[in-house]
Amino acid sequence: MFDIVGKRNVFFIISGVVILIGVVFLALFGLQMGIEFGSGSMMRLSFEQEVEQAELKGQLASLGYDDAIVQHTAGGDYYIRTATLSTEQKVALQSDLENRFGSLGESEFYSVSPMVAEETAWNAGIAVAVAALGILLYITWAFHRMPNPFRYGTCALIALGHDVLVVLGTFSILGSIFGWEINLMFITGILAVIGYSVNNTVVIFDRIRENLVRRVSTSFKVVANNSLVETFSRSLNTSLTTLVVVLALFLFVGASIQNFAVVLIIGIIAGTYSSICIAPQILVAWEKER
Repeated sequence: MFDIVGKRNVFFIISGVVILIGVVFLALFGLQMGIEFGSGSMMRLSFEQEVEQAELKGQLASLGYDDAIVQHTAGGDYYIRTATLSTEQKVALQSDLENRFGSLGESEFYSVSPMVAEETAWNAGIAVAVAALGILLYITWAFHRMPNPFRYGTCALIALGHDVLVVLGTFSILGSIFGWEINLMFITGILAVIGYSVNNTVVIFDRIRENLVRRVSTSFKVVANNSLVETFSRSLNTSLTTLVVVLALFLFVGASIQNFAVVLIIGIIAGTYSSICIAPQILVAWEKER
């Protein structure tokens, strides 16, 4: 039988290195805040004649919008994000662009004030915190017949923190290199990852409980390792099938849910790893220390 538990220190080192790289990027570059969290105005414009992205960005800079973010969509349109624009400023900006590049069309426009952006960020943080607390309490209650049930909830929560840190670090890297921003779809993806990851972890913990009740071995390490081996193929197959669906969303649905799909892709990979290589390994290390 494979000795998965015996390699827990290797798993901890791998996770530590990945998280450390992400934390360094977060400290140096932070996260590129989308309009929902950073305030501003966003418009989607289409031009009749072909316009180069660099040329459009240069024109915006000449009009005083040096910090404008320009993104080219697969359909040929441009997303342009600026500081919050009044109605008059929006009309003037579009008029200037039309004079420079010819006829244009606006398919989307919205603004978020700094106050609303701050409130949205606060509510998003509360949502993640409430979800984490609920998971801790639920798993502790679900395993209340086991010795030290709080450990199961704590280990699951640490694994969730691991997944969230991996996602945040990855998006910090993507933001610093490609200018990717986080938005409400990002938060939705984080919450989905939390739910998905804890599902795999609970399946493994439940098998550990079953094997403890059956007294498979007097060694908790052996029981945990047997449980991991027994559930390994189930966890891997579930993750792979889910990953195929999410990849299809990312490739074919479009930019509107790009953040959501990418968060799920990263989260599914990190969550599968943490449910096998982090949560039960911490549980074993905790039991061994005791």
